[in-house]
Formats: sequence, structure tokens, C-alpha cells
Amino acid sequence: MKSFFLLCCCGILFGNNKALDRSARAKPFIVVLGIAQDAGYPQIGCDKSCCLPAWKDPSRKRFVSSLALADPTKHQWWLLDATPDIKEQLHLFQQLTHSEFSFLPDAIFLTHAHIGHYTGLMQLGREAMNTDKVPVYAMPRMVDFLKKNGPWSLLVQLQNISLHEMQADHPVTLNATLSIMSFLVPHRGEFSETVGFEIIKGQQKVVFIPDIDKWKKFDRNIDSLVKGSSYSF
Repeated sequence: MKSFFLLCCCGILFGNNKALDRSARAKPFIVVLGIAQDAGYPQIGCDKSCCLPAWKDPSRKRFVSSLALADPTKHQWWLLDATPDIKEQLHLFQQLTHSEFSFLPDAIFLTHAHIGHYTGLMQLGREAMNTDKVPVYAMPRMVDFLKKNGPWSLLVQLQNISLHEMQADHPVTLNATLSIMSFLVPHRGEFSETVGFEIIKGQQKVVFIPDIDKWKKFDRNIDSLVKGSSYSF
């Protein structure tokens, strides 16, 4: 039996809004908070056949790609990518888990500096939640980008966030049973590196790669990576 309980909640984000039952939350689990590209679905200005159904029917809307990892035994949870939909996604996580976890995650892990993956950090600033030292993990160029460019630098100066630098292929310990490790992924790098994540529990892994240019540019064999994972996103 797999140690992770998987809820692919994108199908119920805007319909049933059904919370996880307690038996499903007895071990670490993952919640899919979004599956769309950076600009969400439907996309701004799109009146093509791909987006028209979602403009006509709001239940077809989809949030931007993001995962939540939760450990109910420790009452901890972590957010993978801070999307433009973070306000709704944090609220959704609370609904699905009966508000048994803190509203803010124990840490946020960023994959790269494109709009769908980090701009939700603005909701942590003094114009919104005015948070206190929320841990944010990112790669070296990404950390440097956040420190040196507004408005993100103000989040650092006002200590709304606390930056922690990751290194590729070096796991970050979350607690006694869970860790997360970043690995480099080929993708446009105007402002930062791009990484995917492996969530690790014992011998089991969950892979999250929200952006990549071409699989043939990847220095890993994607087939082997998927086969060696409990779940792959």
C-alpha cells in the first residue's frame, strides 16, 4: 500500500467542494491545488474554442499548477509554488482539510521566476496578509532575484518572508519522515533556474515538474523517473 494518499482535487475544486474524510488524512497526503498554465484557465483575452467553455461556465475554471503536501501526524503542511491563485488555493486547502492545519504553510517551495510560480508571494505583503517570516525556499538565482527586485525585495526587507537557499540534488528535511529535493530542469532562465521537486518519504517519491522546455533536453530519463515514483505530476 502506498504511503501517500492522493487527492486530485482539480475535478472538485469548483463543484462538490468535498472535504477529505478523516481516514484519508491519517497519513501524509498530497492535494493538487491547480493544473493550469501560468495564466490560468481560461486565459486573459482568449476567445478561442479552448477557453470559451470556461468563460461560459465558471465551474470549468482551473487554478494555476500547485501542490500542497500535508502531514497530519505533525500538523504541518507545505506549498509547492506560490501562484497568482494563492488566495483561493489556501482557502480551498482549509476547506478540504476542515481547517485542521494553519492557514499559512510551514514553508513555500518555488520552482522558478515565471509569473505562475512565484507572484502569489505578493499576497503575503503588507497590502494583504502582512505575514511574519514565512519560510520561502528557492534556488540561488531565484533568491538573488527576490532580494534585488521590487516589489519582492520589500517582502524581504519587511520580513514578510524569510528566504532559504536550496541546492540542486540536496534534500531539505521537512520533518522526521518527509523531505523534499530539487533537481534542475531545462527551461527558459531569464531570471532564475528552474527546478522540479521530489517529495521523499522513506523509499517512496512523488515527482513534481510544472515546467520544462523539451524532455529530450532533460539530463534524466523521464521514463525511469516516473517508474521510480509513487506519483508523478
